Amino acid sequence: MGSPGMCAYASRVSTDEQAPREYRMAELAEAAGITVRTLRYYRERKLIPPPRREGRVAWYGDHHLARLRTVATLLERGHTLGGIAELIAAFEGGRGVAELLGLGGAITVPWSRETLVRLSPGELLDHFAGEATPENLAASLDIGYLAVDGEELVHVSRRLLDVSRRLVREGVPLPAVLAAGREIRVHADALAATFAALIREHVLAGLPAGAAEGAPPSPEEIERMTRTLDKLRPMARTVVEAEVTMAMDRRVRTELRSWLGEE
Repeated sequence: MGSPGMCAYASRVSTDEQAPREYRMAELAEAAGITVRTLRYYRERKLIPPPRREGRVAWYGDHHLARLRTVATLLERGHTLGGIAELIAAFEGGRGVAELLGLGGAITVPWSRETLVRLSPGELLDHFAGEATPENLAASLDIGYLAVDGEELVHVSRRLLDVSRRLVREGVPLPAVLAAGREIRVHADALAATFAALIREHVLAGLPAGAAEGAPPSPEEIERMTRTLDKLRPMARTVVEAEVTMAMDRRVRTELRSWLGEE
Protein backbone atom coordinates (compact mmCIF):
# COMPACT_ATOMS: atom_id res chain seq x y z
CA MET A 1 0.00 0.00 0.00
CA GLY A 2 1.17 3.50 -0.69
CA SER A 3 1.77 6.14 1.89
CA PRO A 4 -1.04 8.59 2.79
CA GLY A 5 0.89 11.34 1.02
CA MET A 6 1.16 9.34 -2.19
CA CYS A 7 -2.53 8.42 -2.02
CA ALA A 8 -3.46 12.07 -1.63
CA TYR A 9 -1.20 12.97 -4.58
CA ALA A 10 -2.76 10.28 -6.76
CA SER A 11 -6.24 11.44 -5.81
CA ARG A 12 -5.33 15.04 -6.69
CA VAL A 13 -3.89 14.01 -10.07
CA SER A 14 -7.00 11.98 -10.86
CA THR A 15 -9.22 14.93 -9.94
CA ASP A 16 -7.10 17.35 -11.98
CA GLU A 17 -7.34 15.12 -15.05
CA GLN A 18 -11.12 15.11 -14.83
CA ALA A 19 -11.54 18.81 -14.03
CA PRO A 20 -11.52 21.38 -16.84
CA ARG A 21 -8.14 23.02 -17.31
CA GLU A 22 -7.79 26.68 -16.37
CA TYR A 23 -5.06 29.04 -17.50
CA ARG A 24 -3.68 32.37 -16.45
CA MET A 25 -3.21 34.83 -19.28
CA ALA A 26 0.46 33.99 -19.92
CA GLU A 27 -0.28 30.25 -19.80
CA LEU A 28 -3.14 30.59 -22.30
CA ALA A 29 -1.01 32.67 -24.66
CA GLU A 30 1.76 30.06 -24.52
CA ALA A 31 -0.68 27.21 -25.16
CA ALA A 32 -2.15 29.08 -28.16
CA GLY A 33 1.27 30.00 -29.56
CA ILE A 34 0.72 33.76 -29.38
CA THR A 35 2.07 36.60 -27.27
CA VAL A 36 0.32 37.98 -24.20
CA ARG A 37 0.06 41.28 -26.05
CA THR A 38 -1.76 39.62 -28.93
CA LEU A 39 -4.07 37.86 -26.49
CA ARG A 40 -4.95 41.20 -24.88
CA TYR A 41 -5.65 42.64 -28.33
CA TYR A 42 -7.94 39.72 -29.20
CA ARG A 43 -9.77 40.17 -25.92
CA GLU A 44 -10.25 43.90 -26.61
CA ARG A 45 -11.63 43.02 -30.06
CA LYS A 46 -14.04 40.57 -28.34
CA LEU A 47 -12.62 37.64 -30.30
CA ILE A 48 -12.68 35.58 -27.10
CA PRO A 49 -15.28 35.64 -24.30
CA PRO A 50 -14.46 37.35 -20.98
CA PRO A 51 -12.42 35.30 -18.48
CA ARG A 52 -13.66 34.07 -15.13
CA ARG A 53 -12.64 36.50 -12.41
CA GLU A 54 -11.41 35.39 -9.04
CA GLY A 55 -10.55 38.54 -7.18
CA ARG A 56 -7.96 40.28 -9.36
CA VAL A 57 -6.98 37.12 -11.18
CA ALA A 58 -8.43 36.30 -14.60
CA TRP A 59 -8.86 32.60 -15.39
CA TYR A 60 -9.28 31.22 -18.90
CA GLY A 61 -10.53 27.77 -19.86
CA ASP A 62 -10.22 25.24 -22.65
CA HIS A 63 -13.04 26.98 -24.52
CA HIS A 64 -10.85 30.09 -24.72
CA LEU A 65 -8.00 28.00 -26.12
CA ALA A 66 -10.35 26.42 -28.67
CA ARG A 67 -11.54 29.88 -29.73
CA LEU A 68 -7.95 31.10 -30.19
CA ARG A 69 -7.17 28.08 -32.34
CA THR A 70 -10.27 28.81 -34.42
CA VAL A 71 -9.11 32.40 -34.89
CA ALA A 72 -5.67 31.15 -36.00
CA THR A 73 -7.27 28.79 -38.51
CA LEU A 74 -9.46 31.54 -39.96
CA LEU A 75 -6.46 33.88 -40.22
CA GLU A 76 -4.63 31.18 -42.16
CA ARG A 77 -7.63 30.94 -44.50
CA GLY A 78 -7.27 34.63 -45.29
CA HIS A 79 -9.91 36.19 -43.04
CA THR A 80 -9.21 39.55 -41.42
CA LEU A 81 -9.62 40.10 -37.69
CA GLY A 82 -12.61 42.32 -38.42
CA GLY A 83 -14.20 39.61 -40.52
CA ILE A 84 -13.53 37.00 -37.83
CA ALA A 85 -15.16 39.24 -35.22
CA GLU A 86 -18.25 39.50 -37.44
CA LEU A 87 -18.35 35.73 -37.92
CA ILE A 88 -18.10 35.16 -34.17
CA ALA A 89 -20.79 37.74 -33.44
CA ALA A 90 -23.06 36.15 -36.04
CA PHE A 91 -22.41 32.67 -34.64
CA GLU A 92 -23.19 33.78 -31.10
CA GLY A 93 -26.34 35.43 -32.47
CA GLY A 94 -27.62 32.06 -33.61
CA ARG A 95 -26.72 31.88 -37.30
CA GLY A 96 -25.79 28.48 -38.68
CA VAL A 97 -22.26 27.15 -38.89
CA ALA A 98 -22.78 26.19 -42.53
CA GLU A 99 -23.60 29.78 -43.34
CA LEU A 100 -20.69 31.21 -41.35
CA LEU A 101 -17.90 28.88 -42.42
CA GLY A 102 -19.35 27.85 -45.76
CA LEU A 103 -21.10 30.44 -47.89
CA GLY A 104 -20.27 33.31 -45.52
CA GLY A 105 -16.63 32.25 -45.47
CA ALA A 106 -16.50 32.02 -49.27
CA ILE A 107 -17.80 35.55 -49.62
CA THR A 108 -15.78 37.18 -46.83
CA VAL A 109 -12.37 35.70 -47.65
CA PRO A 110 -10.31 38.80 -48.45
CA TRP A 111 -9.80 39.56 -52.14
CA SER A 112 -6.62 41.41 -51.30
CA ARG A 113 -3.44 39.81 -50.05
CA GLU A 114 -1.98 42.79 -48.26
CA THR A 115 0.60 42.42 -45.50
CA LEU A 116 0.18 44.45 -42.32
CA VAL A 117 3.25 46.39 -41.20
CA ARG A 118 3.87 47.12 -37.52
CA LEU A 119 5.82 50.31 -36.87
CA SER A 120 7.07 52.10 -33.81
CA PRO A 121 6.69 55.90 -33.88
CA GLY A 122 10.45 56.11 -34.44
CA GLU A 123 10.27 53.79 -37.46
CA LEU A 124 7.48 55.89 -38.93
CA LEU A 125 9.68 58.96 -38.56
CA ASP A 126 12.47 57.12 -40.38
CA HIS A 127 10.13 56.29 -43.26
CA PHE A 128 8.86 59.85 -43.66
CA ALA A 129 11.57 62.13 -42.29
CA GLY A 130 10.19 65.64 -41.89
CA GLU A 131 6.72 64.57 -43.08
CA ALA A 132 5.50 62.55 -40.08
CA THR A 133 3.58 65.45 -38.57
CA PRO A 134 0.56 65.14 -36.25
CA GLU A 135 -1.63 66.41 -39.11
CA ASN A 136 -0.39 63.74 -41.52
CA LEU A 137 -0.72 61.08 -38.84
CA ALA A 138 -4.33 62.12 -38.21
CA ALA A 139 -5.06 62.03 -41.95
CA SER A 140 -3.54 58.53 -42.24
CA LEU A 141 -5.66 57.30 -39.34
CA ASP A 142 -8.77 58.89 -40.85
CA ILE A 143 -8.24 57.24 -44.24
CA GLY A 144 -7.58 53.91 -42.60
CA TYR A 145 -3.96 53.51 -43.70
CA LEU A 146 -2.83 53.46 -40.07
CA ALA A 147 -4.30 52.04 -36.88
CA VAL A 148 -3.03 52.14 -33.31
CA ASP A 149 -2.26 48.89 -31.47
CA GLY A 150 -0.90 49.62 -28.02
CA GLU A 151 2.37 51.51 -28.44
CA GLU A 152 2.70 50.51 -32.10
CA LEU A 153 1.20 51.74 -35.34
CA VAL A 154 -0.13 49.23 -37.87
CA HIS A 155 -0.13 50.10 -41.57
CA VAL A 156 -2.81 48.30 -43.56
CA SER A 157 -0.60 47.49 -46.56
CA ARG A 158 3.13 47.05 -47.04
CA ARG A 159 2.72 47.84 -50.73
CA LEU A 160 0.91 51.12 -50.06
CA LEU A 161 3.46 52.04 -47.39
CA ASP A 162 6.35 51.40 -49.80
CA VAL A 163 4.72 53.40 -52.61
CA SER A 164 3.91 56.29 -50.27
CA ARG A 165 7.51 56.41 -49.06
CA ARG A 166 8.87 56.32 -52.62
CA LEU A 167 6.53 59.10 -53.76
CA VAL A 168 7.69 61.29 -50.88
CA ARG A 169 11.31 60.62 -51.79
CA GLU A 170 10.52 61.64 -55.37
CA GLY A 171 9.37 65.01 -54.11
CA VAL A 172 5.61 64.52 -53.68
CA PRO A 173 4.55 65.99 -50.30
CA LEU A 174 2.96 63.45 -47.97
CA PRO A 175 -0.27 65.52 -47.62
CA ALA A 176 -0.66 65.31 -51.42
CA VAL A 177 -0.04 61.54 -51.33
CA LEU A 178 -2.70 61.12 -48.63
CA ALA A 179 -5.18 63.34 -50.49
CA ALA A 180 -4.64 61.27 -53.64
CA GLY A 181 -5.10 58.09 -51.60
CA ARG A 182 -8.41 59.37 -50.27
CA GLU A 183 -9.62 60.17 -53.80
CA ILE A 184 -8.42 56.82 -55.16
CA ARG A 185 -10.28 55.09 -52.32
CA VAL A 186 -13.54 56.66 -53.56
CA HIS A 187 -12.98 55.36 -57.08
CA ALA A 188 -11.89 51.94 -55.77
CA ASP A 189 -15.09 51.69 -53.74
CA ALA A 190 -17.07 52.48 -56.89
CA LEU A 191 -15.24 49.72 -58.78
CA ALA A 192 -15.91 47.29 -55.93
CA ALA A 193 -19.60 48.21 -56.02
CA THR A 194 -19.67 47.34 -59.75
CA PHE A 195 -18.17 43.89 -59.14
CA ALA A 196 -20.40 43.34 -56.10
CA ALA A 197 -23.45 44.06 -58.27
CA LEU A 198 -22.27 41.46 -60.79
CA ILE A 199 -21.93 38.89 -57.99
CA ARG A 200 -25.26 39.77 -56.44
CA GLU A 201 -27.21 39.71 -59.70
CA HIS A 202 -25.55 36.80 -61.46
CA VAL A 203 -24.02 34.60 -58.74
CA LEU A 204 -26.08 35.00 -55.59
CA ALA A 205 -29.20 35.05 -57.74
CA GLY A 206 -28.45 31.41 -58.55
CA LEU A 207 -29.14 30.29 -54.99
CA PRO A 208 -32.13 28.01 -54.52
CA ALA A 209 -35.40 29.55 -53.36
CA GLY A 210 -35.02 28.07 -49.87
CA ALA A 211 -31.71 29.88 -49.31
CA ALA A 212 -33.20 33.17 -50.49
CA GLU A 213 -35.93 32.75 -47.85
CA GLY A 214 -33.42 32.21 -45.05
CA ALA A 215 -32.73 28.47 -45.18
CA PRO A 216 -29.01 27.61 -45.33
CA PRO A 217 -27.69 26.58 -48.76
CA SER A 218 -26.77 22.97 -49.38
CA PRO A 219 -23.13 21.83 -49.28
CA GLU A 220 -23.25 21.51 -53.07
CA GLU A 221 -24.40 25.13 -53.44
CA ILE A 222 -21.67 26.29 -51.06
CA GLU A 223 -19.07 24.39 -53.08
CA ARG A 224 -20.32 25.93 -56.34
CA MET A 225 -20.34 29.44 -54.86
CA THR A 226 -16.82 29.01 -53.49
CA ARG A 227 -15.46 27.86 -56.86
CA THR A 228 -17.19 30.74 -58.66
CA LEU A 229 -15.86 33.38 -56.26
CA ASP A 230 -12.35 31.92 -56.44
CA LYS A 231 -12.50 32.37 -60.23
CA LEU A 232 -13.85 35.92 -59.98
CA ARG A 233 -11.07 37.26 -57.73
CA PRO A 234 -8.22 37.15 -60.29
CA MET A 235 -10.62 38.35 -63.02
CA ALA A 236 -11.46 41.45 -61.01
CA ARG A 237 -7.79 42.23 -60.41
CA THR A 238 -7.00 41.75 -64.11
CA VAL A 239 -9.80 44.06 -65.26
CA VAL A 240 -8.86 46.82 -62.82
CA GLU A 241 -5.14 46.61 -63.62
CA ALA A 242 -5.78 46.64 -67.38
CA GLU A 243 -8.18 49.57 -67.23
CA VAL A 244 -5.97 51.64 -64.91
CA THR A 245 -2.83 51.10 -66.97
CA MET A 246 -4.65 51.94 -70.24
CA ALA A 247 -6.14 55.02 -68.58
CA MET A 248 -2.64 56.08 -67.50
CA ASP A 249 -1.43 55.68 -71.10
CA ARG A 250 -4.24 57.92 -72.32
CA ARG A 251 -3.61 60.49 -69.60
CA VAL A 252 0.16 60.59 -70.19
CA ARG A 253 -0.37 61.16 -73.90
CA THR A 254 -2.83 63.95 -73.16
CA GLU A 255 -0.52 65.56 -70.61
CA LEU A 256 2.46 65.27 -72.98
CA ARG A 257 0.58 66.95 -75.84
CA SER A 258 -0.54 69.70 -73.49
CA TRP A 259 2.98 70.23 -72.15
CA LEU A 260 4.51 70.34 -75.65
CA GLY A 261 1.85 72.79 -76.78
CA GLU A 262 2.54 75.09 -73.86
CA GLU A 263 6.28 74.90 -74.47
